[in-house]
Amino acid sequence: MAIPDPTSLRFLRVDQVGSLLRPAALKDMFVKHEQGLINDEALIQAQDEAIRQVIAQQEAHCLPIITDGEYRRINFMASFADVAGYQLWKSLWQPLPTSEEQAALYQAGQQQEREHKGGRGQDPAHAARQPATQRLHLLSNRPLEEYRFAQQLTRTPVKITLIGPDRITQRFNYEQSQDFYSGVDEFVADVVRIERQIISGLVETGCRYIQIDEPGYTAYVDEHEQLEMRARGEDPLINMERSIQANNDAIANFPNITFGVHICRGNRRSYWMREGGYDAIAERLFNGLNHQRFLLEYDTERAGTFAPLRFVPKDKIVVLGLITTKTGRVETVDELTRRIEEATRYISVDQLALSPQCGFASEIGGNLLNEDDQWRKLDVMLATAARVWR
Repeated sequence: MAIPDPTSLRFLRVDQVGSLLRPAALKDMFVKHEQGLINDEALIQAQDEAIRQVIAQQEAHCLPIITDGEYRRINFMASFADVAGYQLWKSLWQPLPTSEEQAALYQAGQQQEREHKGGRGQDPAHAARQPATQRLHLLSNRPLEEYRFAQQLTRTPVKITLIGPDRITQRFNYEQSQDFYSGVDEFVADVVRIERQIISGLVETGCRYIQIDEPGYTAYVDEHEQLEMRARGEDPLINMERSIQANNDAIANFPNITFGVHICRGNRRSYWMREGGYDAIAERLFNGLNHQRFLLEYDTERAGTFAPLRFVPKDKIVVLGLITTKTGRVETVDELTRRIEEATRYISVDQLALSPQCGFASEIGGNLLNEDDQWRKLDVMLATAARVWR
């Protein structure tokens, strides 16, 4: 595929959600850094080298959009790590499995796939809601530094991923934050202000594709998580409306920038956290959000049917997340083509694109597949796109 013009990134026919499996050597360096055995400089050097290699690999596979694999992050929420007053991410550090444990987990994942089973895990963001410790303010723009380093290594456009206001707010323990915030709305206003600071820096430096990660939107169709909200006296629909507005406020008035929003049901270590089709929220979500690209999980029956895609406005692109990142089975071009054709019963093929359903490593431990599986899946994605969108 030819390298796209940055002004046409919204029309890419293939995409990737962001994170890629970290090599073992890089994971070892993260562990040593956490244990105090190496300093910041040594970790950064290891990250730099791993990013050089993964960008070269993406170029070799002819991907038209590049990420740094999120190799500087402990997990996908770390774009908001350097914000004073709120621990969104650090408390989510968990010891990485040893190589022997990882091999056993991989085999378990293959058995799980053969038996057509999937495990529901606990979403740590909801299990460990955090209070504010002061009014939020940005300490440093980590995504900007990620972008600057990655873009200098390639002529292919680089995409940056940011955790979005919905996910951040879902993790906010407003009950214990009264010393700093009178309520959720005041907190959200600060989140939006900081998100705009991060985005402004990226835009000024040349980034033209920014993806907002909002896995929590599926909480509004998951019965279990809706019950949790109501138990706290919250109305899930009011929460969703607040988040739609916050997302729109965060990305407003950045002309010629492609914004994507990624929506999934959890992906951590190949577990899923939520279930339910898009039906109940589709009309409001697809018509309410101002992002140009919707990256939607669609790899299992938990996502429901393609019928809700009939609500997508004509000027939006839906990136079908048909390729699973949870197991190592590599999809075929034929089966992916058939599923795309099925989706065209509800939306024009000209409004569709293809991607994995989520990142391959929502946290540094990664999912239960190996790097060879990962690259073969991306190759099949490219081959499918070449067939469908000649």
